[in-house]
Amino acid sequence: MDPETLDLARLQFALTAGGHFLFVALTIGLATLVACVQTWATLSRNPVHERMTRFWGQLYVINYAVGIVTGLVMEFQFGLAWSGLMHTAGNVIGASLAMEALVAFFLESTFLGLWIFGWGRVNRWVHLGFIWVVVLTAYASAYWIMVSNGFLHNPVGYEHSDGVLRLTDAWAVLTNPTATTAFWHILGGSLVTAGVFVAGMSALHLFRRTAEVELFTKSLRTGLFTALPALFVTVVAGSMQFPHLQPMKDAVLSQDGDRVVELQAELAGRFGPGDYVPPEAWTATAAIVMLLAFALLLYLLVPSVLLALFKPVVRRFRLWHLVLVAAVPLPFLAMISGWVFREVGRQPWVVYGVLRVEDAVSDVSATAMRTSLLLFTVLFGLLLVVNWWLLVRQALRGPGAVALGRAPEPEPRPISAAF
Repeated sequence: MDPETLDLARLQFALTAGGHFLFVALTIGLATLVACVQTWATLSRNPVHERMTRFWGQLYVINYAVGIVTGLVMEFQFGLAWSGLMHTAGNVIGASLAMEALVAFFLESTFLGLWIFGWGRVNRWVHLGFIWVVVLTAYASAYWIMVSNGFLHNPVGYEHSDGVLRLTDAWAVLTNPTATTAFWHILGGSLVTAGVFVAGMSALHLFRRTAEVELFTKSLRTGLFTALPALFVTVVAGSMQFPHLQPMKDAVLSQDGDRVVELQAELAGRFGPGDYVPPEAWTATAAIVMLLAFALLLYLLVPSVLLALFKPVVRRFRLWHLVLVAAVPLPFLAMISGWVFREVGRQPWVVYGVLRVEDAVSDVSATAMRTSLLLFTVLFGLLLVVNWWLLVRQALRGPGAVALGRAPEPEPRPISAAF
């Protein structure tokens, strides 16, 4: 394999998967918050809660729609750029990837469409059921992706036969601890991301002293009261993954040079000559950034939740509002750095101890890979910019400009009907 093609393929997948992950982090958490607020609205019949559902639901739909495009691009790469991976491990991870596509692009999208166009047309309890199905299918989608990803980190339930991996124990793959602990970590992190996003956007409106004071007071408190417990879930689920770290990744994270040398010699003896040390700078830096971001979130959320207990403070503490707005990028930084630590630390393996990255790349030229990298980078950059422009624009316009769930305008009567 040409080293340049390999580096370009790795960079391409890192950019596309990382870009898609930023959408997923907000989508899963925001869907959960919208469903909870709609449940509250359905039970209480409070018009403020109903407007909250529509306002945050519109932002969720925008992020979901753009995120779907990035997900399609990432899925295509498995066949286009990583055919060696699918040829070798497709019998094991292909089913979970197919289930993710079935859940995300069929069930989730179908029920989301029913929810979007069902306002005022179906029973309110049925309509509430639609959004909860959307949430559960989003969780299922995340689970199936982590099943595939967990196998890459900790291959279980397979046999190696004729150069390919064959599934022998589906239950072992489905309950792989590397997948299940990461799944809860992702869910917790997504709720932190959505909670801080909702709190930050609400704080911006309160800072600007918009008319919807009650709506954004409730939204800010909802975001903070979600983000803090979710942060503890994220930390606990993240710590549960450390016993399952690959030994080399653990040695690099611990800065144990002697252990790194020992493991390098051991792996070279087992698998032949090669460099089995992951990029130390990327692995250690990503871990440090992730921990710092979570620490900053903890120091921010604990006093913020205490302040949020007092409505006058929520409505008038303008300096705090600015701090909450500035904190919106923190969960995204924590999530993406955690993803870099998880994935880069596994190198040079794509399936740990079974398949090296250099053997998983498709047989394409460096020119073709460079072209696709350029196209995907431009596309993803545009999608990220457009997505955030739409989100911020819609958020700043406020609940009065929301089209989701708005009653249709009455059709004008024909002139002849007036006579």
